[in-house]
Amino acid sequence: MGNKIRIGITGYGNLGRGVEAAIKQNPDMELVAVFSRRDPASVTVADPNVKVYPIASAEDYKNDIDVMILCGGSATDLPEQGPAFAAHFNTIDSFDTHAKIPEYFASIDEVAKKSGKVSIISVGWDPGMFSTNRLFGEAILPVGETYTFWGKGLSQGHSDAVRRVNGVKAAVQYTIPIEEAVNRVRSGENPELSTREKHLRECFVVAEEGANLSEIEKTIKEMPHYFSEYETIVNFISEEEFQANHTKMMHGGFVIRSGDTGEGNKEIMEFSLKLDSNPEYTASVLTAYARAAYRLSKEGQSGAKTVFDVPIGMLSPKSSEQLRKELL
Repeated sequence: MGNKIRIGITGYGNLGRGVEAAIKQNPDMELVAVFSRRDPASVTVADPNVKVYPIASAEDYKNDIDVMILCGGSATDLPEQGPAFAAHFNTIDSFDTHAKIPEYFASIDEVAKKSGKVSIISVGWDPGMFSTNRLFGEAILPVGETYTFWGKGLSQGHSDAVRRVNGVKAAVQYTIPIEEAVNRVRSGENPELSTREKHLRECFVVAEEGANLSEIEKTIKEMPHYFSEYETIVNFISEEEFQANHTKMMHGGFVIRSGDTGEGNKEIMEFSLKLDSNPEYTASVLTAYARAAYRLSKEGQSGAKTVFDVPIGMLSPKSSEQLRKELL
């Protein structure tokens, strides 16, 4: 298999562990090192041969790593780490604060062009896979509407918000598409749907002993930006039930383009995902794009890229000839 693509991982949480698992399924790659803010001695990676280093020392290994996959969060980690790592490495990240993507892109692009590196940003399933399917829909059916539904799935941000409510011991929140809305879209009706009409939010909460349940429920349902504009259901459950039924990080959703062609014919395009593990699937997308970053870099390209800028064949370990023969 010639030389393997040497991968580094920054941040070893759920996403970092998912990337390590994904690399094992890609024979043309090897994991060289993990970089963590925690004390390296306290971080145990699945492969005992892989060394863990302090994140501050990453620059010392820039000649040993072809692509660094950044597994930090979008709120505070990536806005700092993205540009810092783009100065020394080809990088991949899953920055997902949609409204801030243009400014994040600009901050990375400037650094990566100077360093001659390739940085593919906002890779995952949304943004990422869903974004490419929104683009396909608009480009192919210019007269129409695009609808994105998320779920049923565990929302990490919303679950964190519920856990911060006074008296909550443990909690998860699921985002659930409202079936009636989905059916109206699939039928080609092209409805205008409000936030409340598209999704509902269901919470499963373990309360602290003696906590005021009605107060907790009221606080959750009235929380601005998270729950106030949605139909929200709050279920109080035991710790045993929580551990048994609510610890998997499942997610998914679908993108639907409903459009008209020529003589007013109705065409529907749909892409859907059903995921047992949101972080492991996201990590698998990051890992495929790491191959593309390596190849773009070998071609002499540099700067920030998104999924819209990467030829799809570059994601595959197969040669162009193989792809034409086997998949075209």
